[in-house]
Amino acid sequence: MKGTDLLSIGELAERTGVSVSAIRFYETKGLVTSVRNTGGQRRFLRADIRRLSFVLVAQEFGFSITEIAEQLKKLPDGRAPTKSDWTKISRGFRAHLDRKIEGLMALREKLDGCIGCGCLSMQKCKLYNAGDAASRHGRGPRYLLGDVPDLPDEG
Repeated sequence: MKGTDLLSIGELAERTGVSVSAIRFYETKGLVTSVRNTGGQRRFLRADIRRLSFVLVAQEFGFSITEIAEQLKKLPDGRAPTKSDWTKISRGFRAHLDRKIEGLMALREKLDGCIGCGCLSMQKCKLYNAGDAASRHGRGPRYLLGDVPDLPDEG
């Protein structure tokens, strides 16, 4: 690897728009890897421009740092990824995005029906949670997410 194939952390920050501190953070999470020159300064591959761009896009789509790191582990170390390498990652992200899109569309339909209905019926409203009974199912709007409220005893 030639010295001209390497970028300083400042050059990488300038090329990607990612702050130096964020690049250091991403390095601690295994998203990029640096080598040290004889002076101990970090140097990054030019391919890390694409890696960091991928990180930014993946974060915009709601992927966690852990999920992104798992995918990037599939890329080769020490060389620029090929189209084939990126295609492998793309397949996994596509499946994940498809599931997320389906879930978001279902949630949108429920919200449209719930918020848009105007009924404010405490018996049918999926946002109403008397006495926080839904908390036993977990966090969040449990009934809106699909949990079924217990029916009151008719005794």
